[in-house]
Amino acid sequence: MDHLLILLIASAVIAFAFWPRCRKQCAAATKPHPSFWKTLLTTHSLNQENDMIDINPGTTLARLSITYKVLFTGFLLVIGVGLMMAGMQIMLTHGKADGKPGVSINDIVYSYYGNRSGSKLESMLNGSMKAMAPDEERFALIQWARDEAPAKDWPTKIEPIMKQYCVSCHNAEATIPDFTKLANVQKVAEVDQGASIGTLTRVSHIHLFGISFIFLFVGWIFGMSEYKLKWKLILISTPFAFLIIDVMSWWLTKYIPVFAWFTMIGGFGYSLASTVMIFTALMQMWLPREMWWPKWEQDETK
Repeated sequence: MDHLLILLIASAVIAFAFWPRCRKQCAAATKPHPSFWKTLLTTHSLNQENDMIDINPGTTLARLSITYKVLFTGFLLVIGVGLMMAGMQIMLTHGKADGKPGVSINDIVYSYYGNRSGSKLESMLNGSMKAMAPDEERFALIQWARDEAPAKDWPTKIEPIMKQYCVSCHNAEATIPDFTKLANVQKVAEVDQGASIGTLTRVSHIHLFGISFIFLFVGWIFGMSEYKLKWKLILISTPFAFLIIDVMSWWLTKYIPVFAWFTMIGGFGYSLASTVMIFTALMQMWLPREMWWPKWEQDETK
């Protein structure tokens, strides 16, 4: 519900910002005009314009007032830091799924397909939770899970370990599983089937709604840059395409592990495109034209 409210508010802001222009276009729509396709092909022919610099003299980044330069810079810097924090979060969660540092294909497979040679509890104890308990206690929990988590061992062997090392985080007040209850621990002691359908649905809609708005505003700012039209269109559209590839690969990996490669490709693709757009926008707002990169040929701006 919170995400829907944010989406509605953002849509209202965008509609308000574009309303004057839309009203003028609606008024002009009553006048005679050429066919839609003829106008589209004449105005946006990439065959003729894809090697030209896309410049709107009134709204280029270099010509913005200092007010909007500061506004856009603040947004882009926060988004840039946010992307780095997202990368760290992935390294600290998914990156430890196989018990080794760094993100690998096995990490992605274990996260979505599961490590079906053992339980989710075992995967956690050998991965991201390895440092949370001494080896002896970890091995006792793993062996208990491999023995099909018998209830008779809970009060004497397992519950004391849980109380000492686990329930400070895994309790009734947390959003993660409550390990004060035997039934919850037995559930994660079952064979690891990876992410559940419910989890995938929740995470997918959060990513698609939330991250697409980030790409919208980054692309909106980058759209005011002086850049080759062909490459500008590619950079603006790339994050959206790779976001869809990334999210779809989670669902496919859930059933076919080889699709984990597409998760790596999707994340790398939209991160790279976003980084190029952010640095280009900052460069064209604050650096003199002679220091811009890439340097276009003079006749390309004509």
